[in-house]
Amino acid sequence: MRLSKPILLVAALAVTTAPAFAQSGFGPLDPAQPTGITVAQIIEKMGARESEFAAARDQYTFRQDVKFNTLSDDTNRPDGEYHQVTDITFDKDGKRQEHVVFAPQNSIERVIMTENDFRDIEKRLPFVLTAPELPQYDINYLGRQKVDELDTYVLDVKPKVLEKGHRYFQGKVWVDQQDLEIVMVNGMNVPQDMRKGHEDLSPPFTTYYQQIDDKYWFPTYTKAEGNLHFAAQQGALSQDVHVRTIIHYTDYKRFHVNVTIKYNGEDLPNETDSKPKDTPKQ
Repeated sequence: MRLSKPILLVAALAVTTAPAFAQSGFGPLDPAQPTGITVAQIIEKMGARESEFAAARDQYTFRQDVKFNTLSDDTNRPDGEYHQVTDITFDKDGKRQEHVVFAPQNSIERVIMTENDFRDIEKRLPFVLTAPELPQYDINYLGRQKVDELDTYVLDVKPKVLEKGHRYFQGKVWVDQQDLEIVMVNGMNVPQDMRKGHEDLSPPFTTYYQQIDDKYWFPTYTKAEGNLHFAAQQGALSQDVHVRTIIHYTDYKRFHVNVTIKYNGEDLPNETDSKPKDTPKQ
């Protein structure tokens, strides 16, 4: 996000993160090493499963409901809103198509949503960590943790190198011990653009996943919230802007395509009904 009047406030930026997601439903973190499997095997198998999921998600239609607010410092209530509901479909070649079904007038005044924000909504907030992406990250095992009814492994993930023109995830990842798929993430997209006159940053976020069609864990809910700090320059006062984004991903449905996706050596059926399974509470 950028300020709507960057000429007055174009100095260094910083993000003050919102409090971490609520710990209700979270058991204690057990730092003991996993049993019956090594950390390297967890990471390798997770990458393989995430690669399968990334291919599978491109064969599903779904609805994406994005609500972005700036919040008043005095009341902590929204004083501006961007809201858009979009049906995501794919053509026969697998190309993503968006059909806007609801979009009231944008009332955001204090900041401007940038191209990075919209790319994050599409690609980075519903985070996937595939096998080809694993070498880009330092991944450290933190332990085991119960999240509602799920037994998970917790991993710390951060990029090894920040390459120009690329965005990366930095934070924690919860991986289901049975399916070895990501079921929750909490962190930030990096790097933040700190260049004078081109400042662009985004708040930390948490994304929750839910099992669809008894196969893969799909993102179903994202909350991103934080204070964006714009430092003073040329006599102008510094400014903090509290922002919040909430995204719901719903109505996942498999559609008929010519591409065959393999799961454990077997073809996935072309199902039209999606059945959600247990997910961490939101």
